[in-house]
Amino acid sequence: MRVVHILRKYDPAEWGGTETAIHQLATGLAAHGVDSAVYAPALPRPTNALDPFAASGCAVRRFRACLPVWGMPEARRKQLLAVSGNLVSFDLIGALWRERTAAVIHSHVLGRLGAVGLRIARRRRIPFVATVHGGLYDLPPAVRQGMVQGSGRNGLDWGKIVGWLLRSRAMVEEADAIVTCNPREARLIAERHPKLRVMIQPHGVPASRYEQDQRAAALRAFPSVQGRTLLLMPGRVDPVKNQDWVAAQMPRLARRHPDILVMSIGPCTDAAYGQALEGRLRAEGLQNHFVLAGKLPPGDPRLIGLLQLAEAVLLPSVSETFGLVILEAWAAGTPVISTRTSGALSLVEPGRDGWLFDLAAPEQFHAAVDELAADPARARARGEAGRARVRRDYDSVVLAGRMQRLYDELSLQVPCAT
Repeated sequence: MRVVHILRKYDPAEWGGTETAIHQLATGLAAHGVDSAVYAPALPRPTNALDPFAASGCAVRRFRACLPVWGMPEARRKQLLAVSGNLVSFDLIGALWRERTAAVIHSHVLGRLGAVGLRIARRRRIPFVATVHGGLYDLPPAVRQGMVQGSGRNGLDWGKIVGWLLRSRAMVEEADAIVTCNPREARLIAERHPKLRVMIQPHGVPASRYEQDQRAAALRAFPSVQGRTLLLMPGRVDPVKNQDWVAAQMPRLARRHPDILVMSIGPCTDAAYGQALEGRLRAEGLQNHFVLAGKLPPGDPRLIGLLQLAEAVLLPSVSETFGLVILEAWAAGTPVISTRTSGALSLVEPGRDGWLFDLAAPEQFHAAVDELAADPARARARGEAGRARVRRDYDSVVLAGRMQRLYDELSLQVPCAT
């Protein structure tokens, strides 16, 4: 079986949680005899970064795509290309049509690119599956408002005509199955589309990889973490990931815990936000307590080592429909401190494998860090409880087998092409 995966964005130099989830799915599917081809927009410039999909045996196909807005400021355009934005591609139509051996089209993007996949699947009479990664109905009001304003903010979105022709708004309703990692999202989708097949599929991690001791590699690369109480904050630097909220708590935190070090690992996808964050750190003299360490490649031994060295992994996100980094932290034996996003609420059991807090109640966050620092052995026990859950419920090969069974079932239901 050959499955085509459609991505809205894939830049190996700006790897994120969505790419990690899809990569783990593809590598897990390979263990079940499923061949994967990844279709993603062409990069604006060549990159020397390692291509993890190609390295794991996936065919990577690039197609021309654009953000169909006239008159948009360039800074806004770059931000939308990096994080969101409803892209248009005429090139993808022909590229998918020429993928003659595809048995399933699996879109990891909604909107116009996903609609192209749906229309080609219908013409080819093969199943079409869509995964909701960033949230569809289960979104905080502020995030939803930003999506409603959409890519047409400060410009004329001519892509609406293309979307109308593709009937992109009907894509969810017409899919053969919708996949989400979030039980609340699944419930909301089912309420609005009662005839639709909705599957809850958690993301997975290769548990054994995170159990290999990589702390020495991390210490060689980041010697400043030695002897510190390390809170690791993986994720892109972006308002949704909310690193600035943590920076605002640092003066109070550093007074009680002089050895505290928060390390942010990930690319910056919002230049203005990143600059403002750096400015705050300089102005308040927090550089010794809060470090923006940049990005590391997925599965990098240094990143795994940092996860193993950290006292906790911190997720201050405004919105997180799953939170793959929670599983990565647990796989490394590290507990998590997370906001009460829908993803964290479905994963973390406070008192057992982590802590949850409300952004509107920062004292909850401070209490979690105080408890962590006061009893490191108990905190490590929470990390080990998380590791046991990953081994049992979230190994990527086991989860990929569930997806392969979905593909097989849908292939029997969709009439074959003549």
